[in-house]
Amino acid sequence: QVQLVESGGGLVQSGGSLRLSCAASHNIYTLGWYRQAPGKQRELVATITVRSRTDYADSVKGRFTISRDHAKKTVYLQMNSLKAEDTAVYYCYGDPPTYWGQGTQVTVSL
Repeated sequence: QVQLVESGGGLVQSGGSLRLSCAASHNIYTLGWYRQAPGKQRELVATITVRSRTDYADSVKGRFTISRDHAKKTVYLQMNSLKAEDTAVYYCYGDPPTYWGQGTQVTVSL
C-alpha cells in the first residue's frame, strides 16, 4: 500500500503562484495531480513517470510544471499565472495500481 501526503494548497490571488508537494511512502512508476472543482468531475492536471515523461492538461500547459525528486519520493506541481478557474481540490495520484492522496484545496481569488 502506498501512502500519498499532499501539502502546499491555499488561497492566492489571480496571477499568483503556488507549489504543491506530494510525498509518497514508496517509489511508484507514475505520480501526478488531478483536480476536482465543485460540481465537476475529477480531471487530469499533470503526471510524470520515473523516466520523467510528463503529460499535461491543455488548460495548464505553459503555466504549470510538474517535477519529481526520486530520492525524496516526492512530486511537485509549480503553478504559475493562476486563474479563478484553477480553483479546486487537488489530489495527488499514483499508479500502478491507482492511489490517491487526501486532497488539498487551492482557491484563486479574482
